[in-house]
Amino acid sequence: MESPKVNPYVVLAIGVLSVSASAILVKVSSSPSGVIAFYRLFFSVLFMLPLFLFKNAAELKLITKRDWIFSIVSGLFLAFHFILWFESLNYTSVASSTVLVTLQPLFAFIGTFLFFKERFSGKAVISCVIAIIGSVIISWGDFRISGMALFGDFLSLVACALVTAYLMFGQSVRQRLSLITYTFVVYTFSAIVLFFYVLIDQESFFPVVKTDWIYFILLALIPTLMGHTLFNWSLKWISTSTISMAILFEPVGATIMAYFLLDESVTWSQLIGGIIVVFGIMFFILDERKVLIKQKNKISTEMK
Repeated sequence: MESPKVNPYVVLAIGVLSVSASAILVKVSSSPSGVIAFYRLFFSVLFMLPLFLFKNAAELKLITKRDWIFSIVSGLFLAFHFILWFESLNYTSVASSTVLVTLQPLFAFIGTFLFFKERFSGKAVISCVIAIIGSVIISWGDFRISGMALFGDFLSLVACALVTAYLMFGQSVRQRLSLITYTFVVYTFSAIVLFFYVLIDQESFFPVVKTDWIYFILLALIPTLMGHTLFNWSLKWISTSTISMAILFEPVGATIMAYFLLDESVTWSQLIGGIIVVFGIMFFILDERKVLIKQKNKISTEMK
């Protein structure tokens, strides 16, 4: 394998910082959640369009009817994930919201168990319980602050469930399509859903505060395109489990940014609960990594 021109771990760190900026950019915007979500995906699609037309447009012919349906459903879940997560930031802190929305691996664990009857180890169940305890500590602390903060936590959890559904529906489609084509198609459907959502909700597409346009473009460029693109680039040299672990530091980066840029303080319940949640998810990912290694070793042994 060729050596990377840039240290992939440095690139991975930049990717984590990029996605960490998402909550900050949403928080400083004065526009409604639906409008922010629409422009984040609209500008993402707009920036991807030249590359898609130049390299991947012909791939549209390969998409089956089933893949179109799954892509539409995936885009629908992504749209409402953004709406609810952005809305949660109006009620709760960046620290609480980003920690709870990163519970995605555990929602995936529950989803695959319920719908695909996939079995998991006792350690995976323990890690799930640990993360739930952490989220309860965060929510209890926020409830003591205000009922609205607890409502924001609830929105974050629902947003987390929706992004898990988005990934589960998109997983099979992604196996047959290139990254650019799949992302472009899903983002386009998601942007269309958000357009009609804003229209039905009778919100203005033109923000009152003109600087919001800058935040919309930055949301598309930094956390959406740059952050996730850098993760995908890193996959060539770094394992998926390592990248998954690194993404867990998104709440840390977002909380630090919120502390310095938004003057948000961190309560003891948020700090302790956040650490427990991150530990639980790390424990889960490490356990899943061991299971995958055992499966690969078993397959290679059987093939000999």
